Amino acid sequence: MARLRAANMPSEEAWKLRISSYLAKEHHPRHALLPRICYVALAGDALVGYIAGHLTRRYHCDGELQWINVVPEQRGTGVAAELLRRLAKWFTKQKARRVCVDVDPANAPARRFYTKHGAQTLNAHWLVWPDIQTALTDPQSQKKRLA
Repeated sequence: MARLRAANMPSEEAWKLRISSYLAKEHHPRHALLPRICYVALAGDALVGYIAGHLTRRYHCDGELQWINVVPEQRGTGVAAELLRRLAKWFTKQKARRVCVDVDPANAPARRFYTKHGAQTLNAHWLVWPDIQTALTDPQSQKKRLA
């Protein structure tokens, strides 16, 4: 997971420490609450993506998507959308409806992905799903129903 995360950011070793500490409940993002969860996507034995999230009180949200990463070869194939749906189901089971995610303002592909799946702008760096259940619906099926 750290290798995939570090592909876009320096220091795989730093990411190993940060991710392992997060999953061991030793690293706590600001306002983070327990529990937290991580889902992985595999192609055979190879990790092709993962998503992690936790409960929170940051920005009056109930949950926070901490990280999502998908290997470049799997982007656009639905892996990220399926990971997001799984996390959205987990948040729903936790009764966490309002979910936020920190997104670099310059990361246009990530912002498009999140807004395509129902997120809205909260501020320059954060997007929010007022109701994470909107992420459970396939955007293509929504378009077909509206047409």
